[in-house]
Amino acid sequence: MKSGLPRKQKGAVAIEFALVFIIFFAVFYGLVSYSLPLLLMQSFNESTAEAVRRSVALDPATDNYPTVVTTTARTELARQLAWLPGALNFNATSDSTITYAGGVLTVTIHYPTSKLNQALPFLVLPGIGAVPRLPATLSASSSLQF
Repeated sequence: MKSGLPRKQKGAVAIEFALVFIIFFAVFYGLVSYSLPLLLMQSFNESTAEAVRRSVALDPATDNYPTVVTTTARTELARQLAWLPGALNFNATSDSTITYAGGVLTVTIHYPTSKLNQALPFLVLPGIGAVPRLPATLSASSSLQF
């Protein structure tokens, strides 16, 4: 008597592996592709809050106080986000706005996700669309009234 798999089952293992691999790859790619934008959002929220916090420490009696406050906030924002790789093309000057009006300091970041596409390839799946599906800009804002 012959032992082993019947001849009809010869390619079944390869087909099963292909199906399981596709599901595994889809889950893995989803994890990786959504973790970078979430990390960026967390970093943007933290850096805007820290920029506002550092500006609070300035003496209001300082000459040209509004300019000093906004310059301090911009410097701190750039320092907090200096770890971002160059492939993300983040520019603290063009991707953020810092305003001081009516005693309220507001630090806002608007990062276009089109810049993110250079570092993270987006997959376009039939019936699903682009993965990861992100808004046009990743935005974070912090403000404080002095």
